[in-house]
This record gives sequence, C-alpha cells and structure tokens, in this order.
Amino acid sequence: MTDQQPTADGAGGPQGPPSGGVGIPSGLIDAVLHLVSTGPVPLGAYTLAEMVAVDAVVDFLDEPPSTTSLAEAVRSLAARQLLVANPDTERLQVRGDLGIALVFQQRARLVVDARATGTAPGQPWRTLLLPQAEGVTLEILIDALGVHQLSLRDTPAALDRLRERLPGGEPGPGAVDAQDVLRESTSSALVTVTRFSAEGTVETAEASTDVVLAEADERLHVFLRAPDDPERLVPQPLDADAVRELIATLATVERPPRGMAATTGAATAEPPARSVRAAVQRRWQRLTGAGRL
Repeated sequence: MTDQQPTADGAGGPQGPPSGGVGIPSGLIDAVLHLVSTGPVPLGAYTLAEMVAVDAVVDFLDEPPSTTSLAEAVRSLAARQLLVANPDTERLQVRGDLGIALVFQQRARLVVDARATGTAPGQPWRTLLLPQAEGVTLEILIDALGVHQLSLRDTPAALDRLRERLPGGEPGPGAVDAQDVLRESTSSALVTVTRFSAEGTVETAEASTDVVLAEADERLHVFLRAPDDPERLVPQPLDADAVRELIATLATVERPPRGMAATTGAATAEPPARSVRAAVQRRWQRLTGAGRL
C-alpha cells in the first residue's frame, strides 16, 4: 500500500468528502460524539505496525517498524476485514473501530505527547492525546510492547487520567538545578504540546511547548524552558492540579465560529502558533512578577 491512500470507513455509510486524505462516512462524527457523551468509547488495541499500516501515528514515531512487520500487519488487518480494497479504486478502506480512530486523528491539529519514566509493568509509558474542537479527545496509550490502546473520551476526563499517570507530590523548591533533580528522581515525564497544520497527509509543526516533571523525595518538580534560552530549564512551583491546568491551557482547541460545521473535519478555528507562544510568555511574566521563580 505504498502508493495507496487509506480511506476510513467506521460506519459503513456513504463516503463524504475527503478531509486530510481521509474519507469520512456521512454522520459518523455526530454518531460518535453522541456515544462519547454517554461515557468513554474504547476503540481496541493495535500494534505499532498495524497503526503505521493505515497511516496512523506516523508523525509521532521515533523509529518506524520494519518492512517485514508492516507486511505482517497488513495481512493481519486484511484477515480481520479491517483493511479492504475499495472496488474499482486504488484506495483502501479502514473499517471498524480502527477506522473511527483514524478519522479523529486525521482531523486533529494538536497533540499532547507525554512520555514517562519509572512506570510499573503493565502501565503505559507514553500517552498521546489528540483533542477535538467538540470537547472530546482521542487517547492513545502505548505500553512497553508497543501496543496502542485507543479510546475516545471527554477531554477533561482525558486530562485527569493523564495527570494521574504523571509524577506527583507537593511542589518542590524554586531554586533547584534541573539536571540534579532529574538524576535523583524516582519518576519523571516530558509533556510536549504541539500544534500543527496539515496539507493533505503532510503535517507541519507550528508551535511546541515542553513541560518537564520529576518526582524526588515526595516533591514534584516542574520545569519550563526559559523564553530567552530554550536550552535552560527553569523550575516552576506548581502542584499536580496546576500542572493539569497548564497542560489544559496549552492544549485548548477552539470551537469553530457559528455557522461553520466542525463535523466535516475540514477547518476548525485554531489559534495561530504565535498565540501559543504568547500565552506561555504571559504566564512566565506573571510568575516572575509575583516573585514565584
């Protein structure tokens, strides 16, 4: 499928206009949003190779799977009727829960990527959150075996779940060296919030913000990059709730203006990249002005 573009079809209905290279079945978004309003919607678990085979999570990879693994993943998906050829076209159709997940990933324009150390066996070491304008989030949990557990959740609930997986404790002192704390920490995490634009299937990062967390001596140490020197990590006296609020602010996805349908996946009104950097700069100025750094 090197030159074939997968088409997501999670509802089995007629194909709507393509958005970001993915055809969206008519009524799929509204139907899924209704389901999420009643509770979390699990979308199954897939290997990394299976995700890549349908062009999912490609832009968030550190190292792609081998050609052999991809070929086996395609055979596995085809055998389960999750990946089928559209008649009389060169496009592939992604069916079932995986197709739904692919649609919501392709229409996202922001990702929260949290990587943690010191996790226990069976716990995810990496979390990807892809918030949508309608207040729901595609959550992807990745474990040490590379299994991706997918679900759709209410965005506040997804952020609460992320906070529970991050280091915790009482706020640490302000005057500490980041490298010393990270060396002595029992657990740590890097949370990167990235906004991106998309042209077809090509995604381009526009703005990115890092939040570094470390737990040492039952204290939570939080660091942000200095605006004037991104290589320097500066401590922030924040507790776990404040960290959650900071991530929520950075990951805000604005709803489209009245009259513009968000369910088509075509264009949601996103803040420009400069507004993200400005928000972090304003927060930095408030903290320094209040003598909290």
